[in-house]
Formats: sequence, C-alpha cells, structure tokens
Amino acid sequence: MKNPVKYCCKVALSLIAISFFMSCGKISDNAAEEAFSIQRGINISHWLSQSKRRGEERKNFFLEKDVEYIAGLGFDHIRIPIDEEQMWNEEGEKEADAFTLLHNALNWSQKAGLRVVVDLHILRSHHFNEGEKPLWTETAAQERFFQCWRDLSEEFQKYPVSMIAYELMNEPVADDPEDWNRLVAKAVEVIRTKEPLRKIVIGSNRWQNASTFDVLKVPDNDPNIILSFHMYEPMLITHYKASWTGLRDYDGPVNYPGVIVSEEEIANQPEEIAAMLRRQDLFYDYNTIVRHFEKPLQVAKAYGLPLYCGEWGVLPTIGDEERYQWYRDVIEILEKNDIAWATWDYKGGFGILRNGVEDLKLIEILTGYKN
Repeated sequence: MKNPVKYCCKVALSLIAISFFMSCGKISDNAAEEAFSIQRGINISHWLSQSKRRGEERKNFFLEKDVEYIAGLGFDHIRIPIDEEQMWNEEGEKEADAFTLLHNALNWSQKAGLRVVVDLHILRSHHFNEGEKPLWTETAAQERFFQCWRDLSEEFQKYPVSMIAYELMNEPVADDPEDWNRLVAKAVEVIRTKEPLRKIVIGSNRWQNASTFDVLKVPDNDPNIILSFHMYEPMLITHYKASWTGLRDYDGPVNYPGVIVSEEEIANQPEEIAAMLRRQDLFYDYNTIVRHFEKPLQVAKAYGLPLYCGEWGVLPTIGDEERYQWYRDVIEILEKNDIAWATWDYKGGFGILRNGVEDLKLIEILTGYKN
C-alpha cells in the first residue's frame, strides 16, 4: 500500500506544477496580446503629410469610417506619415489642430483593433527628393529633429506599446551612411529616456533601399526595434510615367515579369530616353525580387529583429495584368519570409481607393477580401 503522506505530497506537487504551467501559458498568451504584432497594413498618405489640405478639408479627408473600412478589409495596422510643417509651426510650437487629428486617428484605430506606425515623414531640414538637406550638416537642424521626437513621445506615451510604434524618419538620404547611423543612435536614446519598451522602426539609408542594409548600424541590446525597407523596384514598372521621376518621358510599352523594355523598343527611342532606359534594370521577375530581399533578411536575422516593408506599390499607369502580377509576387515573398508590410497607399495615386472607386482586385490580392 502507498504511503499516504508521500502520495498526498506527490499529488499536491503535481497540482502545483499543473497550476504553474497553466499560469505560464496564460502569461504567455497575455504577453502575445500585449506585443506590437503586425502583418498587413496600409499608408494613410497625403493627409498629415505631403498635402496642402487644411481646416475642414484636411479634417474630412480621413475619418473614423475610413478606419472602420480599412479594418473591415482585413488590414491589421495603418502607417500614418506626418510632416514637421504640418505638426509644428516654424517656431517649433505644436499645431493643436494637427495633433488633435492624429489623436483622433489613434483613438479610432484602438477602437477598431488596428495598430499604428507613426512615421515622421518629412522634416523642414530633410526631404528625401530635395538636393539641400541641412539635417546632415547643421547641429540646430539635428536638435530640432530630436525635439520633434521628444514632443511626439510626450504626446503618445500614454498609448499602449502594443498599439503604436514610432518610425524615426522616412527614407533618409545621407551621402555618408554614418551621418544617419549617428542620428539613429541619438534619436533612439531620446525616446528611450521615457519609453524603454516602445517599438521603434528604423529604415535603411538612401530611400530605405534594400541595397544599403549592410551599412545600417542598429543600437546594441535593444529588442524593441523593427528594421524597415521600401520596395519600388523596378522603377520602370512601379513608377511608369510618374511626373516626379526621370522616367516620365518614356511612354512606350513595359512588361512584367521578364524583359521590361525590349532592345527593339529602346532603339526606336530618342537618344536621351534610350540612354536613360539602358541605365535601368531591364529584366525583373519573381526571382529578382527574392534576390532583392536577401540583404534585409540577412541583416534582420543577424540582429534577431523583425523586418518591415513600410512602403511598396505600383502606379495604375501600366497594364492591369502586369501590375497585379507584381503585387502577387511581392506579397508572396513578403509573407513567405514573415516580413510585415504596409502598402502605399489608401487614397493616393497608388491607392486601393482612387477618386472614390475601390480597386477590388488589388484589395483581394492584398488581404483576400472579396466584396
């Protein structure tokens, strides 16, 4: 017969062990719920960034119904670009109306179950497509950048770390990558003084290009960082006829996947356009995209950090067949490699909504949603 004392002790210990493991599981579940976890998102462009809208027009451009619509399509987060000139006046004082709009969007997102990446998109001292960028040369401009993040952290630190992440700056373009690395280190230090657990998104130098990932220096021993790159390759496809690019003057046919512009077509172009075309990638397919993503994946693995493609998309200036195939290929590779993403954009030129009309096929490709 079993010793009753020993038997009771064993039972008690077993019950304690079961209780412990159950509670551990419960803690893990809660921790998962509290993590800033994202997969599929969309950029809310041309609202608090790259826009002249003000007053009622700006207010009505993005409303709670938009947040509910985005959540209903199956997106789990939004990326909100903001510009210094919209959020602060020239004296560095916060613009109350703009911050109210941003807080509204955050509260609506929290209510709808969406997470948010707040992206400091354009500074007065740094525009990714302008030649003059005082941010890299003027101490006062750098201090202004740090103050922007002090202000933003003060405004948003009350929101759960599971809901909002901060993106330091969109598409840094420094001639010397060390200029960006130094700025990153200091900016992260500024935010960490009050928010040690907030997720901070850090992009690679030169328009967040995948090719520059190996020169990005990430602050040591900080697990709350997300590494970011953008995907607009090849430009002949994604920015076909875009007025703000050097490619705007070519209006001949383009193809994807495979040879984008044939040698015969190039030979028929004026000399200047032909020379421009020959400087581009003239062959692009699924495997080219795989290779394009290799460097970000290697760097993210080395640091043990998650990867985020914060912008990607194609203008609807090319044929639908080519455009949709590019989207299918990119999204398959992103998701196969567990890379979270936010497509560009909601209601802009690349949008899932253009002039109020839904691009239903694109929405289906992005989220699987069918109307």
